[in-house]
Amino acid sequence: MSRPQIAAVDPATGELLEAFAPASAAEVEGALAAATRRFDSWRRTPVADRARLLLRAAERLEAERSELAATMTAEMGKLLSAATAEVEKCALACRYYAENAAAFLAPQRVETGAAESWIRHEPLGVVLAVMPWNFPLWQVFRFAAPALAAGNVGLLKHASNVPRSALAIERVLREAGFPDGCFRTLLIESSRVEGLIADPRIAAVTLTGSEPAGRAVAAAAGRAIKKTVLELGGSDPFLVLPSADLARAAEVAVRARTINNGQSCIAAKRFIVHDAVYDAFERDFVGRLAALRVGDPRAPTTEVGPLATPAILAELEQQVAATVAAGGRLLCGGSRLAGPGNFYAPTAIAEPPAGSPGHDEELFGPVACLFRARDLRHAIAIANRSEFGLGASVWTGDRAEAERAIAELETGTVCVNAMVASDPRLPFGGIKRSGYGRELSSHGLLEFVNVKAVSIDAL
Repeated sequence: MSRPQIAAVDPATGELLEAFAPASAAEVEGALAAATRRFDSWRRTPVADRARLLLRAAERLEAERSELAATMTAEMGKLLSAATAEVEKCALACRYYAENAAAFLAPQRVETGAAESWIRHEPLGVVLAVMPWNFPLWQVFRFAAPALAAGNVGLLKHASNVPRSALAIERVLREAGFPDGCFRTLLIESSRVEGLIADPRIAAVTLTGSEPAGRAVAAAAGRAIKKTVLELGGSDPFLVLPSADLARAAEVAVRARTINNGQSCIAAKRFIVHDAVYDAFERDFVGRLAALRVGDPRAPTTEVGPLATPAILAELEQQVAATVAAGGRLLCGGSRLAGPGNFYAPTAIAEPPAGSPGHDEELFGPVACLFRARDLRHAIAIANRSEFGLGASVWTGDRAEAERAIAELETGTVCVNAMVASDPRLPFGGIKRSGYGRELSSHGLLEFVNVKAVSIDAL
């Protein structure tokens, strides 16, 4: 018997936790109408009042961190400790925009030939957010906090395997005091997104997800001439040079590859190591990776939990098998684990050849691909060979090497001697097939505003 389209299923056991009927056409219309009505007043609400509600949302998140974390772990299998940290990061984002929105939105005076000139920042309206399952709360709050602070209102179409998380977000914001219509979760199938985008009451769309989803949303928004922000896949390089602290690099590399059970767009996926230190790094890295404890994401000793769905597990199996068949050298792992749940062994593959999935595609799971580089120039060339451009991590003790890598790597973020991570204070997003637009920082807030130029000659 087939599973319902919108359902919470425990990926560690395969147990159906709860199924939901998709929202009816009337329910979607009601949510859209309420959002449209609310925008008219919300846009006029003083920024200070909007900020106070964001602070209350942060307090609600912190008060419920344990319950919200347990919901995420049950729905998509992230480690309970990581889920707790995710809730806390959402609260941090709410506080950041509560404290900074007024400055980001303040009119900017400009000297021109007119008597007065300035730039205003005005909200666009109802923003549709199409969000993924891998960070069920963070992906939403990094959109919702700046969008609400700017005076927009939001409708959320979350991934169909995290409905409890989606409903919890709406509840938290409602209990924080956000008026009805400011933010609403729509439990709908993906096939209904295109129709929503075409509705004239939707002003803009933001999506975090796969390339196919990004293409579909961008095409629909393009037909309707609506603003979009896309954060898509990544195959982030992790460069290791001879001057680096190799033990520290290997330790962080394992964590960077297996964060969120390997299911993160900004997880390090391609480890590009200078020939002079390649063998030593491979030994250390593979030893650490193979020793990771895989199991129940609720157990405090577990280091890697299950993949979110059986389909993700099956795709990863196929990608690894095809990469090894093409000539990649399997160093450890390489198979799913026996028993219930979507568990896959931490895996490393050396030198996946061009044309294989390990070389060309994003592998969403605890699978690392290692590449040998002759020098820094060659390492950067390997890194830039990817169609993706989200983040990059560079490990070196040489300032000149770091500055060259920062300048030449084709990514939205470069971290030196640290793993790639998002931060509310810094813009986040990619280039190439990793998408366009930015989230977080002032850049993320200003993505969904009308930047209005004003010029007054005389009054």
